[in-house]
Amino acid sequence: MFGQLTEKFQSTFSTLFSKKTLTFDNISDAVNEVRLALLEADVQYSVVKTFIKKVKEKAEGTELIKSVEPGQLFAKIVHDELVALMGSEEAELLFKKQPAVMMLSGLQGSGKTTSAVKLARFLKKKGSHVRPCVVACDLQRPAAVEQLRMLAKEAEIDCFFVAGSNKPLDVAKNALKEARQHSWDLLIFDTAGRLHIDEELMSELAEMKECISPEEVLFVANAALGQDAVKSAASFHERIGITGTILTMLDGTSRGGAAISIREVTGRPLKFEGVGERIDDFQLFNPISMADRILGMGDTINLVRKAQEHIEEEDAKKMEEKIRKATFNFEDYLSHTKMLKKMGSMKSLLGMLPGMSKIKEIDFDESELFKLEALVHSMTPSERQEKSELTMSRRKRIARGSGRSLDDVNRMLKSFKQTKQFFKNVPSMKQLQKMFGG
Repeated sequence: MFGQLTEKFQSTFSTLFSKKTLTFDNISDAVNEVRLALLEADVQYSVVKTFIKKVKEKAEGTELIKSVEPGQLFAKIVHDELVALMGSEEAELLFKKQPAVMMLSGLQGSGKTTSAVKLARFLKKKGSHVRPCVVACDLQRPAAVEQLRMLAKEAEIDCFFVAGSNKPLDVAKNALKEARQHSWDLLIFDTAGRLHIDEELMSELAEMKECISPEEVLFVANAALGQDAVKSAASFHERIGITGTILTMLDGTSRGGAAISIREVTGRPLKFEGVGERIDDFQLFNPISMADRILGMGDTINLVRKAQEHIEEEDAKKMEEKIRKATFNFEDYLSHTKMLKKMGSMKSLLGMLPGMSKIKEIDFDESELFKLEALVHSMTPSERQEKSELTMSRRKRIARGSGRSLDDVNRMLKSFKQTKQFFKNVPSMKQLQKMFGG
């Protein structure tokens, strides 16, 4: 996700792994490398300066623990300071009005319209708001209303618009009047953006804010823009007073500058992030999770959340038991891949695992999953449950039924057998405790 920034951090940490202790010299060298990495990632200079000062002071004042290597200690210090810089904890949405009102603002092309629908769907799924509605107040960009309407329909979210209107304030007032009639408990207003900040845009937003009295005014920032996004956020906050930021397009080649700088510059928290093109690719901004990703430590926080959202705890326990005892079968494989698909692409899930960032490009062919599914679907129920021996005639039938070759069937069976054998040979927890002295 953050490419060069992650690589430079990991290179700095690995250099310190060869050292026996932290000294003023090697701390100074490491800090200089971190400074260059942050500046190249388009982090604002004043933010870098403050961050580096804190890291250096903490590193020089920390005693090295015998069981911890210098590289590990320095990595923890950098990680902790990144977390503090980005807010330490997840920011909450505090709604008191009924219906609750939110207004999205930002430059054209930052992803406001998509974010409005993603945010509404996210809050609906979390149970925070049963009947959210997105309101089409971007009447400047051609087809903006139609885009919002289509996305809302896909996400099963209500959308309020006034056909043919060119007055955003009228649309906003009508939406507020209609809210009680339709039992909407959350209104999210999508406003117009411009390619550049101008007086007309700011005046329009100020009038809109005064009209609807939103409890949340969120600035939508494109993560790929780096310092430009941060400067825009600061300008919007100065003029209309934002309450937080939504960071979009984090699935692209983001340099990390916006994620690291924006809270420090605006004084307002990062609240949400868009991590993909799908409607459900939207999540709370978590400073620890972001620091993990920047430093190449994976994203276990959001991986666990995805698992909790899509996998029942009872099913997970049953599967874990089967894996431990190597008693899983092809039926289990089908149900497991079905659950994984709900969580997202395998490439994105693998990228959330610690250590996977060291692989330049995770080369996972999703079509292999479909191939294996087709083979398993061509089996009879008893074959999937391994109650019937897969003789040659059965294998040929499976190959014909799936449109694959006999070699594909044989490779799958061999791979499945090897996987089960691997788990049979993995030591139990009691054996591991005994091996490593408890």
